[in-house]
Amino acid sequence: MSGGNEVSREAYTAADTAWIVERAKELGFALCGVAAFKKYPEHEGFREWLARAYAGEMAYLSATRRREPEQLLPEARSVVVCALNYTTTHPYSGESLHGQGGAPRGWISRYAWGKDYHEVMWKRLNELASRIGEMSGETHTSRAYADTGPIAERIFAKHAGLGWLGKNTLLLNESLGSWFFLGAIVTTLELVPSLGPAEMAAADLCGNCRQCLDACPTEALVEPYVLDARRCISYLTIELKGSIPEEFREAMGRHVYGCDICQEVCPYNRAAPLTEVKEFEPQSWRNGKSLLQPELEWLAGMTEGEFREMFRGSAIKRAKWRGLVRNACVALGNAKVEKGTRDYLRIVELLGRLGNSPDTVIAESARWSLSRIQ
Repeated sequence: MSGGNEVSREAYTAADTAWIVERAKELGFALCGVAAFKKYPEHEGFREWLARAYAGEMAYLSATRRREPEQLLPEARSVVVCALNYTTTHPYSGESLHGQGGAPRGWISRYAWGKDYHEVMWKRLNELASRIGEMSGETHTSRAYADTGPIAERIFAKHAGLGWLGKNTLLLNESLGSWFFLGAIVTTLELVPSLGPAEMAAADLCGNCRQCLDACPTEALVEPYVLDARRCISYLTIELKGSIPEEFREAMGRHVYGCDICQEVCPYNRAAPLTEVKEFEPQSWRNGKSLLQPELEWLAGMTEGEFREMFRGSAIKRAKWRGLVRNACVALGNAKVEKGTRDYLRIVELLGRLGNSPDTVIAESARWSLSRIQ
């Protein structure tokens, strides 16, 4: 967005930054900070990560603007980074998927239970950008990004004083943990950073802990602070477009969209506050279904038209119909269903039908699953 008028003002102050932080909190953001919009050492580390091919098929991550921020908006001077809490009272995946009876159910990452977070956050970011424009009273340009553009939000969040980059590669905050989304407003206004010239970014409080590394079922955290996305369940269930490599299928368990494990075991999430954003609570979707532990048969048997209708307004649409059905097939192959039961007979019939699908990825996944449960 662009805002303001032809009036220019003198230099901004720390009080202006504090005013922005207060406005952000009024809009429901749990954290807010300002950093200079420039290249930081972590951007070079990101370049090295790409060179190791850890991004897999996510070619969009190699956009030059992501590691050379000045190319995103050459005249930009500041970035306002905000965190929006999304955690709820519902159980973790490990607590929910063990020992349950009845029809087999899958796991969808808790950030996707409610409304599409991109839309929820972008609306708030644009409102904050509008208020900053009114406060500044001068012509400027601002752009809001809610995980929607070539910007490494977590790097700027660290240098805005919101936390440190943990061993699971996520931004961690001592009070808030990591159950939050990050969004950014890049602006040509030269605001005062939240951290003064003599202040350091938040200390790394991970210490000797390695619970996230040890808990990852696919060993995607190849070393502290380094994620090989090609092994990550979130990548495999959302970003990967072809067949999931067989070496990871059993380890995926019943995950059908994303994974929360490295956050669930993090000590800083044990006392994380709950969200006040109602849109992030599990929604009752168009046919009364919930995305909290959905039935795998329902997901695997969904038509492409049903998928489009069902997941309008949901982050799950990113996985595409083929991806979600593929994931549900793999999860069914990992589910323990007693032979001879009605559930078993229905699942065998469904997988047999999907095994003849004209979509080769779905067909191969269904046949693999069928061979497992038979």
